[in-house]
Amino acid sequence: MDYRTVYEGGKGEIIEKKSRFIAEVFSAETEEEAAEILGNIKKQYWDARHHCWAYIIGEEQVQERFSDDGEPGGTAGKPILEVIRGHHLQNVLVVVTRYFGGTLLGTGGLVRAYTQSAQAGIAASKLITKIGGYQLKIETDYSGLGKLQYLLAQRGLPVIGADYGESVTLATLVPAEEESAFIASVTEATNAQAVIRRDKACRFAYTDGEPVIF
Repeated sequence: MDYRTVYEGGKGEIIEKKSRFIAEVFSAETEEEAAEILGNIKKQYWDARHHCWAYIIGEEQVQERFSDDGEPGGTAGKPILEVIRGHHLQNVLVVVTRYFGGTLLGTGGLVRAYTQSAQAGIAASKLITKIGGYQLKIETDYSGLGKLQYLLAQRGLPVIGADYGESVTLATLVPAEEESAFIASVTEATNAQAVIRRDKACRFAYTDGEPVIF
């Protein structure tokens, strides 16, 4: 299953009636990892009044958690969670640290402040879509190289490695749902002369147009 997540976490900050809201966004794949990150944030901002947070973690069994950390119920953690949901993100933790400015904001003001700060944190982050698929290696003779390069370009599949010897072997990344169709097209284009090996299952994404393997 493909999902959107954070590749590089960002930081956003807003000031509302002298209260300072600092939002930080993290990639977290387990609840234990999220708890460790939250602990570090509390140490870093040890003098802050509140550390409110939310996360969505997991792929098949998704866990959603949030905390208002002393703010009135429903004014902090839930709005942060709704921002994560709104961006369709998974395996993401957002922590908003508040330094109290001396003026009460009221329920509506708190909801707006935590929502806006979480939005600012995500806006400052680099987001990616992690794709479930396979790394394939395709060996062909030089007469089939042009056909193979054309098929890869036509399907928008990257060349992540090449070995030129007596024959040529190209490595590529293929989404799981496209693998069968791609193999069939290579087999047809090369008259079944190409040798196709599934190297490994993996997740991959594109950032700045370049593939990244996880």
